[in-house]
Formats: sequence, C-alpha cells, structure tokens
Amino acid sequence: MKRKATLIRIFGYLLQHKRQLAFILSLSFLGNLLALAGPRLSGTAINLIAEGMDGSMDLPGVYKYAAFMLLFYVSSSLMSYAVNVSMITLSRRITYTLRKDTFNHLVTLPVSFFDGTTTGDILSRISYDIDTINASLSNDVVQVVSSSVTIVGSLVMMLRLSPRLVLVFAVTIPLALLLASYLTHMVQPMFRARSRAAGELNGYVEEMISGQKTLRAYTQEERVIQDMDVQNKKLVDAYYKTDYYASIMGPATNAINNLALALISVFGAILYLHGSISIGSISAFVLYSRKFTGPIREIAEIYGELQSSLAAAERVFKVIDEPPEPADLESAAPLENAQGDVELSHVSFGYQKDQVILKDFSMKAPKGSLIAIVGPTGAGKTTFINLLMRFYDIDSGSILVDGRNISDITRKSLRLSYSMVLQDTWLFYGTIYENIAYGRPDATREEVIAAAKAARIHTYIESLPQGYDTLLIDDGTNISKGQKQLLTIARALLMQTPMLILDEATSNVDTRTEHQIQAAMRALMADKTCFVVAHRLSTIRNADCILVVRDGNVVERGTHEELMRQKGFYYEMHQAQYR
Repeated sequence: MKRKATLIRIFGYLLQHKRQLAFILSLSFLGNLLALAGPRLSGTAINLIAEGMDGSMDLPGVYKYAAFMLLFYVSSSLMSYAVNVSMITLSRRITYTLRKDTFNHLVTLPVSFFDGTTTGDILSRISYDIDTINASLSNDVVQVVSSSVTIVGSLVMMLRLSPRLVLVFAVTIPLALLLASYLTHMVQPMFRARSRAAGELNGYVEEMISGQKTLRAYTQEERVIQDMDVQNKKLVDAYYKTDYYASIMGPATNAINNLALALISVFGAILYLHGSISIGSISAFVLYSRKFTGPIREIAEIYGELQSSLAAAERVFKVIDEPPEPADLESAAPLENAQGDVELSHVSFGYQKDQVILKDFSMKAPKGSLIAIVGPTGAGKTTFINLLMRFYDIDSGSILVDGRNISDITRKSLRLSYSMVLQDTWLFYGTIYENIAYGRPDATREEVIAAAKAARIHTYIESLPQGYDTLLIDDGTNISKGQKQLLTIARALLMQTPMLILDEATSNVDTRTEHQIQAAMRALMADKTCFVVAHRLSTIRNADCILVVRDGNVVERGTHEELMRQKGFYYEMHQAQYR
C-alpha cells in the first residue's frame, strides 16, 4: 500500500507538466508503432521470396518492403531520441520542484525535528535520494512506458498472425508474474534498509569531518577509521544483498523468455508442416515474440532501480509529510512595540512526557533587567531559552510578554522581539557585512559598522584586506572562534530588539574582551531585557537577578552579593570555580 501511495505521489509531480508529458507519451506511442510495423513488413518480404523460389520472385516488392522497414526503423529511432531528451528535461523540472518542496518544508518544521534527526541523514534525503528519483525518472519511466506500448502492440500483432501460437505465453507469462511478485515483496524492504544505511553513513561522515580538530586532539584517528569501516561495511553489505536478489529477476526472466521462444519454434514448425501458417508469418511471429518478451526482460533489469527510487521517494516524502510547526492560533496577534516585561508562571515542560525538565518554574523579568540563569549541566538552562523563543511549547503554566500570553502572540513577531547569540556560532558563505546584516538586510553600512564597534570587532575587520567585504567560507573557518562569536554578537546588536538572549555568548572570547563586551552591552541595553545563560560566574556579577536552576527547579534567586551571603548552592558553585 505504501509503495502504491508513493507511486501515485510521483505521478502527481509528473501531471504538473501535462502538456510535456502528453507530448512524450504521444511521441513514444508513435515511435513504437513504427517499430512494430517492421516485423510485419519483414514477414511479407520473406513470403514474397518464398513464393518466388520457382523463378518468379518479385524483387521490386521485396526492395519496397525493405525500404519501408528502413524508413520506419530510422523514424522510430529519431522519435526515441526525442523522447529521451524530453524526458530528461521533464525529470530535471520535477526533481527541481521536489527538492524545492522538500527544502521549503524543512524550513517550516519545528526545532524538535532537527534535534532528533542527524544533519547527514537530512542531507542524504535532499541530495542522494532525490538524485536517485531523478535517475529513475530520466531513464526508467521512459523505458517502462515504451515497453508497455511494445508489449501491447506485439501481442495484438501476434494474435492477428496466429492466435494458437499465442497460447505459449499462457504458460510463460504467469511464471514471470509470479517471480516478479515474489521478488517485489522480498526486495522492497532491502532497498529501504539500503537508503537508511546511506543516510547513517552520511551522518557519520558529516560528524567526523566537522569534528576533525577534536578527533586529532584526542588521537582517535584509528578508532574513527574502525568505526567508519563498520558503517561502510554495513552500507556495502546492504547494497550487495539488495543488488544480489534484485539481479535474479533479469536472468530468470530471460530464461522464461528463451523457453517461450523454444516453444514458439517447435509449435510454429508443426503448424507450418500442417499448412496452418506461412514461413513469413512464423518469422514475423518470432520477431514479435522477441519484442513482446524483450521489454519484459528490460523491465526486470530496471526493476532494482525502480525499487531503489521508490525507497528513496518514501524517505523524501516522509520528510515532506512531517507535521510543520503548529500554526498560530486564529486569535493570535503580532507583538507590537514590545516593552520587554517577561514573566513565567508555574511552567512545566519535558521533551518527553515521562521526563520533565522544568518543574513549576516561575520568574519575573521587568523591562530593562538583566536576568542570569546558572546551574549545572542538564539543569534546564537551554530549555528555558527554547521556551522563551517558542521553539517548544510548554506543557503547563504560562509565559507572558508585556502581560500577554505568548500563545496569543504570533511566533514571527515574538521571535523578532528577541536577539539571540548562542555558544555555537553560525556564519554562512558571504561577506562579513552580509553576515552582520543577516537579520536586517536593509541596514545601512553605518549601522553595521556601529554594531561592529559596539561588539569590539570593527578594528579587526578594518585590518582585513577587503574589510567588511571579506568573504567568509565554510562557516567562517578563515577566522578565529572568538572573532566568529563577536560577529554574531554584532549581528544581534544590530537587530535593536527590546529583548536579548545570550546563551554562553562570551565563552569563546578572552577575559579582557569579555569585559569589554559586557560593558558595551550594558550601555547599549538600556531599557532592554536581557537573559544570560552562563557557566562562567564572573560574567554575571552585575545581573539584576540570578536564577540558580537545579534539576529543573529554581532553587535560589537574587543578586550576586545576596546569593554569596546565603552560602547556598550558588556559593558552592562560585567557590568551586574560583577556589
């Protein structure tokens, strides 16, 4: 059922180009009809030769039929070429649309999808799997359509020549159909497993390439090579097993076709001896039988490719069928002129229903305040940020911005009210200017420079040969980690939002630069609300309120001095860090 649904969806993409598809089918139909006329003309020419063995041979008639055969076959070949070129063009358009639909849908998916799916697997689906579909559309679909016309046309012509000889196929065709049905049910799961193994290998390779420095620092080259051998062998074995069983179809079908040819030769000779059929008709029937069984063999040979493309299409459609991020409520309205008053009231949340991360979490962040969130790893600090941005929706409680429940605010306007700087920096292929202005493409050069100065990165940018027009490549590998972090901070400052989120934002800069950034941010964040997640406690000494999170609960809250006087968990963390 799943395979049938996948086929229907692929044909849905084909039907988006009805005119071109109709042209291809018409041309293929006409070309195959011309090719089907060849054996009949050949049989007629042979009959003329047989009848003229007594010396009265009609050579002009033989030449005429031979000339028609040449004309029809050449015309059929030209039409076949035109069909192939047109189908390549059509498949290119379809794969473009399919890849566009897949990527556009990926953009709408919730963060939870990307948290639970490896980057390599996503890349495998949008590249390898769609390329597999493209190859199948370019070659296999044309072959199947052409073969179908040939099979039907050949059967009609054989029935006209000798209905009794056609009975031979009553034995061989059911054998071929039973074999195809058996192999289909056996091989289809293998192709799915092969595509899945390809995605896992791509994910592993992507992880290892992105972590080269760590890999070499821990001298894990040999271990990685061994793990790669395991992943590689798993994929190779999946390919071998799939291709091994899929390759049975071609030789088995060929054997059945040869059996049909042998039976036709025997029974045809018997009918000829009884005067029930002419030698020319036998010759034509044999040629038509080859045309009839040949496409069946060809379909069997491309069977593996078709199954592979169906498995790839299932993986692609699985992404397209992923539910997008929930739509805003109909009553939701944009957040306009946000002031920055944020309040969490009795918030509970877990990524899984049976594993609660935040438990009855409450806090208030008045406009312009600096709220710091500290705690051990896994306490729920990053989860808190995810909930503020509505990357995930809370299970219970409420989050208010300016007194409005964020569920009543459109996601776009809510997220545009925040600027965010993460520990894991992200820069794209483009100039430094374009990277800073990513959130505000309409920003002037003066505004970009002002943001860079505030982030203490302007002097470094000016020292580069191309300045702000310097091209960043491969996620900014041509600059240091600290400089990458400063660029993302400049990007956030340029947004001029009423609220700012810093998730370990200064972890990649030195202490002196960190203090400079803190001072610059404090000056620029007048009347703005800031949430800072920090492990380095020296960065949050001046926070208006420090929330100490442990096991999903706020166990302490207050200023740095207040918490130090309490000599509780925060005091222990501070002493452990600076003892």
